[in-house]
Amino acid sequence: MIKISLKDGAIKEVEKGISILELAKQISEGLARVATAAEVNGEVKDLRYILEEDSNVNILTFENDLNGKKAYWHTTSHIMAQAVKRLFPEVKLAIGPAIDEGFYYDFDVEKPFTDEDKKNIEIEMKKIIKEDLPIERFTLPRKEAIELMKQKNEEYKVELIEDLPENEEISFYKQGEFTDLCAGPHLMSTGKIKSIKILSSSGAYWRGNESNKMLQRIYAISFPKASMLDEYINLLEEAKKRDHKKLGKELELFMISPEGPGFPFFLPKGMELRNVLEDYWRKIHKKNGYVEIKTPVILNEELWHRSGHWEHYKENMYTTKIDDVDYGIKPMNCPGGMIVYKNKMHSYKELPIRAGELGLVHRHEKSGQLNGLFRVRCFTQDDAHIFCTPEQIEEEIEGVIKLVDEVYSLFGFEYSIELSTRPEDSMGSDELWELAEGALKRVLNKLGREYELNEGDGAFYGPKIDFHIKDCLKREWQCGTIQLDFQMPERFDLNYIGEDGEKHRPVMLHRVIFGSIERFIGIITEHFAGAFPTWLAPVQVKVLTITDEQIDYATKVKEELEKREIRVELDSRNEKIGYKIREAQLEKVPYMLIIGQKEKEENTVGVRSRKDGDIGAIKFEQFIEKVEKEIKNREK
Repeated sequence: MIKISLKDGAIKEVEKGISILELAKQISEGLARVATAAEVNGEVKDLRYILEEDSNVNILTFENDLNGKKAYWHTTSHIMAQAVKRLFPEVKLAIGPAIDEGFYYDFDVEKPFTDEDKKNIEIEMKKIIKEDLPIERFTLPRKEAIELMKQKNEEYKVELIEDLPENEEISFYKQGEFTDLCAGPHLMSTGKIKSIKILSSSGAYWRGNESNKMLQRIYAISFPKASMLDEYINLLEEAKKRDHKKLGKELELFMISPEGPGFPFFLPKGMELRNVLEDYWRKIHKKNGYVEIKTPVILNEELWHRSGHWEHYKENMYTTKIDDVDYGIKPMNCPGGMIVYKNKMHSYKELPIRAGELGLVHRHEKSGQLNGLFRVRCFTQDDAHIFCTPEQIEEEIEGVIKLVDEVYSLFGFEYSIELSTRPEDSMGSDELWELAEGALKRVLNKLGREYELNEGDGAFYGPKIDFHIKDCLKREWQCGTIQLDFQMPERFDLNYIGEDGEKHRPVMLHRVIFGSIERFIGIITEHFAGAFPTWLAPVQVKVLTITDEQIDYATKVKEELEKREIRVELDSRNEKIGYKIREAQLEKVPYMLIIGQKEKEENTVGVRSRKDGDIGAIKFEQFIEKVEKEIKNREK
């Protein structure tokens, strides 16, 4: 017998050699029906995986875990590949992973898939699901695995196998006549998949390398219930309406020019929005004991060697020469923050030092990955670097988490937390990494925060906490992060004078909250569908005249609002009032003030609210009081 520790803390004794699926059945027949995979001692495994020793087991379902969804989607990606091979036998298979929302498969095909092709592929996928083919896993030695793929004329699979370690056994999954190279995990049969939908197709370079052949990628999704697919399709339609690239153009917020792919231009209204965000950032950071600094965009290559970025991040950096000396255009603000700290010797009495920077950084992104404000080549990080003593670490982490709470709640965002631990290409000793990871875990536990453990995905200089905000369409965005760093202060020889009069090494926290100002603007544009809260809206009030006779009074209204620092526009064009109102509605302005002859004579304004509709005529002073209160309180 072996002991199995379940996620809820229960210990279950079972016979050695039991499979995960059999374990699930012993726990509950209902659980076995919906199980998709399991985590065994932190590693994701098949339901067919055999338990041979005492283990920690967490059985995954589509509903309860992203890895559970990915097992479901990965299985469906094989069904799609099988359908394509049935319809287009000459097609060669590349890769077909599950992603955070659905899956894709890359195919080497003579010509792009047409809409009719995709319709037929979907029909064939449904046939394969109905056939309920058992899915079997088997392994082969490397040489035999290569021979099998050569027989099937799958050259991309051969290349993948040849890149694997020589002594490693290679795993495959078989369903009916279809066999694919794969590490898994997969469901037990094709019939477990219920609702499917092919979403789109595009070109994709083999292995993401532009010098390789262009393949055809098909994106798709699947769900265990038809109602879940319907909800997803509805959300996709809503997302199209909220697309920040579309709204950014319509609302005149930003533009991307062919002269600068990946380098966004902010237009006047976009700058109003951006400046409000940055002003809020400055106020809340000042309130929380931060000072603001600014560091150069270009610094010499030696600095990037010292920081470790040249070794770990060079392929994403832009470089230049100045006076025959090599320089790097900064992809991160941290090394500049080190130089600022090192500008003078500090005492323990000064610590913690919380230095914030709205720093412009540049990172090379491939052209195919660029996406509006979500994926750009230059962006502003709302960085802060906290230099503290070892004793202050946990209190400072706690302070950052509370600041994250305050900021995200203002925009109506809920969030989840992910703790990422030491990666393979890390710097520093085991002892320091254990100390750093332990500090992050203790703070999260102290605050009672649930978190997902993401093994091996920390920064090369330290473990991190990532904050994933959830928008109104239930999409998750990784924005905020806290990174605990013992390495950079060592590399830059940072010191402070301790209470004992001796030099000591400070600890450094890297943290962002918005993440990237540009990306955050993209996120909130879609979250609010361009209808920003009054405090954030680029234009808060639009004054509309009915005839030319009211222009003088309307101008006085506009000037008074401007004196109160309320962002206002006047529309005195010789157009019908209905036309002006519709245009202001499309611009998603929070308030319209309709000025007719009666309003002019009575010193009132006719108020139309984006949220509450036609409010009617009220005294102008009363309106000012209302809108000023709304802006001051940053009401949603």
